[in-house]
Amino acid sequence: MEFNLHKAEFLTSAVNPKGYPVHDLKEIALVGRSNVGKSSLINALVGRKKFARTSNQPGRTQTINFYRVDTLCLVDLPGYGFAKVPEGVRKKWGPMIESYLKGRSNLIGVLHLVDVRHKPTEDDKIMNSWLREMDMPHVLIATKIDKISRGKYGQHAKVVRDTLGTEPLLFSAETRQGRDQVLSLIQQFMS
Repeated sequence: MEFNLHKAEFLTSAVNPKGYPVHDLKEIALVGRSNVGKSSLINALVGRKKFARTSNQPGRTQTINFYRVDTLCLVDLPGYGFAKVPEGVRKKWGPMIESYLKGRSNLIGVLHLVDVRHKPTEDDKIMNSWLREMDMPHVLIATKIDKISRGKYGQHAKVVRDTLGTEPLLFSAETRQGRDQVLSLIQQFMS
């Protein structure tokens, strides 16, 4: 099944199930630490630099953002972990993310993003374990591969694999390395 990636639009932002869009589209969620590159991955997939809002400042995404891409909906969840946002806001993110992941019937898979430059955090481990326990179809994507030298790819991927027990797909929003593989995995989720 091929997607028309040019047929993409922002649908809505929500903080709870009442705000979720009512549709029959299958949804794939993007989870990961603050500033790991979730919005950048969405932009790389649809080939638009400013489709999903990005920021160098961690914690910018504070709502669940829904993006229709042809017959699919990509869902950008707030980042977990460190973010320079008020403590009260950060405490709301956990229940907001969990409520979506546990209760959304449209959800068919998760793209779990980790930054290849850093050893996965305790939060990354918790998310990885949770996805396995929930038997949620998911794929691990190591982002920002363009920020390290090609000769170090294997070494960094090994740290991610050894920490989380899963082989990561290497991805760069900058160079689009791994983009076709991500699209292929999304198509597998859809079938």
